[in-house]
Amino acid sequence: MNASHLRAKVWRGTENGDFVTYDVPRNESQTVLDVVTYIQRHLDSTLSYRFSCRVGMCGSCAMNVNGIARWTCRTHVSKVLKGDVLEIAPLSNLPVIKDLATDMKVFFDKWARAMGQFHGSKTRHDEFALVDPASKERVAAADGTECIGCGVCYSSCDVVTWLPDFLGPAALNRSWTLMNDIRDVKHAERLEVVAGDAGCHSCHTQGSCTERCPKHIAPSFSIAGLKQLTVTEAIWGKKS
Repeated sequence: MNASHLRAKVWRGTENGDFVTYDVPRNESQTVLDVVTYIQRHLDSTLSYRFSCRVGMCGSCAMNVNGIARWTCRTHVSKVLKGDVLEIAPLSNLPVIKDLATDMKVFFDKWARAMGQFHGSKTRHDEFALVDPASKERVAAADGTECIGCGVCYSSCDVVTWLPDFLGPAALNRSWTLMNDIRDVKHAERLEVVAGDAGCHSCHTQGSCTERCPKHIAPSFSIAGLKQLTVTEAIWGKKS
């Protein structure tokens, strides 16, 4: 292989597909998404993948690169290339629609199951609710609000692999955020959901979700918070 080229092993097909190798030119400051785009535009127009903003804002270009879930638009080839080989695959723990594009429905269904929607008591006719930015509740909720639902943490979670019904780090992180939102009125119902068999207590705290989150969110911290809340409720709720 010429030093000015690389071998890109790209997953083709669905779950029963296989890797196909392409010879791709090397360029300065080249990203993994650049490699995939080159293949689609110049070598095989049937290659399917998903992307949008190309600047790390939408998260839609997430794929497995050399076995690790990443945003391909922000992953430089020089940082992850092993020899002259780059392996690109769809996200794990999600059904493959075709090639590098996965079906995110199960991911967002779990978000909904974890009651990831805000439920307030005010209407559009009421004054805006004011939350002190320095308050304990606002600080606790702030981290999780940065999640854009890219699925990197979900793909990286071994518990989801072992227990497909597990809600996953993104959904539980969202639940923790809303549990700390003093404007939300569904705390009790949400806590009951995340305390179930597929909820926070199934997490083994391996930390892959936190390690690989491109937004530097710590879902493992959020899940630990939910565990503490559910135990506190189980002990003190019965006494009240």
